[in-house]
Amino acid sequence: MEFDVAVIGWGKGGKTIAGALARAGKSVAMIERSTDMYGGACINVACIPTKALIHSAEIRPEKSFDPDYFDQSVERRDSLTEAMRGKNYSMLADLETVTIINGTARFTGPHSLLVEAGDEALEVTAETIIIDTGSIPRLPEVAGAELGGRFHTSVTLQHAPLPEHLIIVGGGYIGIEFASMFAQYGSEVTVLDKNPRPLHREDWDVAAEVFDSLADSGVRLVSGATVLRLCQETDCAAVQYLWNDQEQTVRGDAVLIALGRRPNTDGLDLAAAGIETTETGAIKVDERLATSVPGVYAVGDVNGGPQFTYISLDDSRIVLDQLTGSGTRTTADRVAVPSTIFTTPPFSKVGMTVEEARAAGHTVKIAVKKVSDIAAMPRPKIVGDPRGIIKIVVDEATDLILGAALVHVDSQEVINLVALAMRHGVTASELRDTIYIHPSSTEALNEVLASI
Repeated sequence: MEFDVAVIGWGKGGKTIAGALARAGKSVAMIERSTDMYGGACINVACIPTKALIHSAEIRPEKSFDPDYFDQSVERRDSLTEAMRGKNYSMLADLETVTIINGTARFTGPHSLLVEAGDEALEVTAETIIIDTGSIPRLPEVAGAELGGRFHTSVTLQHAPLPEHLIIVGGGYIGIEFASMFAQYGSEVTVLDKNPRPLHREDWDVAAEVFDSLADSGVRLVSGATVLRLCQETDCAAVQYLWNDQEQTVRGDAVLIALGRRPNTDGLDLAAAGIETTETGAIKVDERLATSVPGVYAVGDVNGGPQFTYISLDDSRIVLDQLTGSGTRTTADRVAVPSTIFTTPPFSKVGMTVEEARAAGHTVKIAVKKVSDIAAMPRPKIVGDPRGIIKIVVDEATDLILGAALVHVDSQEVINLVALAMRHGVTASELRDTIYIHPSSTEALNEVLASI
């Protein structure tokens, strides 16, 4: 079959490009190996379902161990993802020039693919090919590090029985977020992290607020822990690790391996197309997301960029600008990209920490207050969670915001405003003196920025 465009993987960037080009009259093949992944990872196994589970955990008044409530929450999660998956399927399948092909694709040449499903195979050629195959979990190089049974990824753990004791290997974004969530479902949670502390790249006072909220839920953090081996015993899982030069063992009902993710290029046979990869295994792209083969682009996690759905969406804007626009948009246009770890309360950040700003040569002013001390921020108190901190780093010479770290109710919304201000050169003084809705979490900026 011949197409104008072939998209491998139904991720955010790929499906957006497919829809836009199909509506422009191009013939498009959307190739997805799993019918359970129509719409991409975000709506099926990542952003949406995990946040649904987090919400269900947060609204439960009692935090005792309750497998029945967890099962009900999973059912709600599944209903939500099923509805969104169907909607995403229709958004492409209902377009006249889109052909959905179920199967696993591999390159046979620069613009040719072989798509296989069981005993069936289909040859596909396209002038333009978009690779959007995402990422897969990174496993530690230690004995027993295999998935299955009591050993889980962030995907499989969502449908496992609620563990009485969950061991999490890794203190990064996924590990910390799942620790917060499962503790609120009543699980005992132990986090093993090899770094001096989890969130070790963040300012200490900000990270401490996240740790305090985890401790409130009963999470045990073990820093400086080097995992030696994992094993599944008859009635539990065990993780052996080195801590303070001594071997330790922790046993639990389930283990979440949360050591980051790597680009998913397995099975694509990129060499057959002449597509180059980086030292980390990502598909090598330029600032316009073009690979080493003309007409072939890589978007989302597979190109080695920041692993966020909204970055994949921005990737689609860049590629579409090459194919249908002026061709001027690039990854260099990205400034002040925010992120959030959906702990309770959520931790959101953008830009530089204090240490990073000083290392970059800035003389800084620091606006910082604990949420409980901010008089002009009643919303966290209204909803019953006044924990957290707001910290904003400002360049002393220009009054421009260099970075912000927010740990509080609604921080995932407030951080977008701060990021927008950074992108458009809005000064700290302007944010300080802006009129905000009352009561809201945003109005904290009035008081916090007035402290410098």
